[in-house]
Amino acid sequence: MIQPLPRVFSLTLIASLLGAASLVHAGTSGVDVVARGLQNPWAVAFLGDGRMLVTERPGSMRVVQADGQVGAPLAGVPAVEAVGQGGLLDVITDRDFDRNRTVHFCYSEPAGQGASGSSTAMASARLSADASRLEDVKVIFSQRPKVVSRQHFGCRIVQADDGSLFLALGDRGQHMASAQTLDNHIGKVVRLRPDGTPHPANPFLNRAGALPEIWSYGHRNVQGATWGPDNRLWTHEHGPQGGDEINLPEAGKNYGWPVITFGEHYGGGKIGEGITARAGMEQPLHQWTPSIAPSGMAFVRSDRYGPEWKGSLLVGALRARYVARLKVDRGRVVGEERVLPQLGQRVRDVREGPDGFIYLLTDDRDGQLLRLRPAL
Repeated sequence: MIQPLPRVFSLTLIASLLGAASLVHAGTSGVDVVARGLQNPWAVAFLGDGRMLVTERPGSMRVVQADGQVGAPLAGVPAVEAVGQGGLLDVITDRDFDRNRTVHFCYSEPAGQGASGSSTAMASARLSADASRLEDVKVIFSQRPKVVSRQHFGCRIVQADDGSLFLALGDRGQHMASAQTLDNHIGKVVRLRPDGTPHPANPFLNRAGALPEIWSYGHRNVQGATWGPDNRLWTHEHGPQGGDEINLPEAGKNYGWPVITFGEHYGGGKIGEGITARAGMEQPLHQWTPSIAPSGMAFVRSDRYGPEWKGSLLVGALRARYVARLKVDRGRVVGEERVLPQLGQRVRDVREGPDGFIYLLTDDRDGQLLRLRPAL
């Protein structure tokens, strides 16, 4: 049984009281709890029949029934390096899931026996007919090199209209300088065919010393990505103590980390050259200082939340514990509203379901799957 949380105050009034940009006609009156008891859930995907697939960072993938019942862990999930920020992370269903039952997921992959370190990997598999296990699991990409770090795995997947897969990869913390070189996958967005081979439109296919999977570089830790209504890839990434960014990663472009940033070292102090701009490096479309620690991102495409919300970009916030609604006009962010500022939970993922409702995951040992309730 889906359980309602208490109704919330007018979001327009809350936004005004908190100093957020006023965007009238709030589209939600609160949230309903769809499921409880999820251990640090990281991503939700939709099976098209009311059921949902949820990953838990410690290494489990579960089916949540339409009535909120949480199933047993699926068999067939590869071993993950569930330490620090690592574990079983993003999952999406293939655009042709109704026919091929394919899911794509990413996780922190441990090094082989006798070796140390880990990296972000992406696999594809077929969900069994009874939805109890993953079959024909194939690792189609492994980030190079594997390094010793508990931080910044990135790991958001987006499937483009042509079926290709974008995968966002973090800078692995202390390895941040590698985000500026093209001989590795650290701090990069890569683009692959479904079989894991580099996409033919990738910008560095024929450049000596560059890895052919790379699409864009100079990223810190991308934890939100989505395919926009403008048929472009949208991402956001964590900044350090400020400088969380929204970007539109384009082929071959450099997004600056760690040379340029609006953030600073934890505890204070400039990063790199202490500058926010340099020729040849892209500026963010939007940035948050101080940091909200964004995670999860989705455009509102349905009419369920009213005309003011349609076309908005929703971003979950871990540190700030709310959902940011960004009003987007012709590729520009022109307004921002804090949605559910009283939620008090770390929002890990934000997705629009095939039913047109917006779903959230909260990051906790007793995490919840929530559904945004449209305004009355």
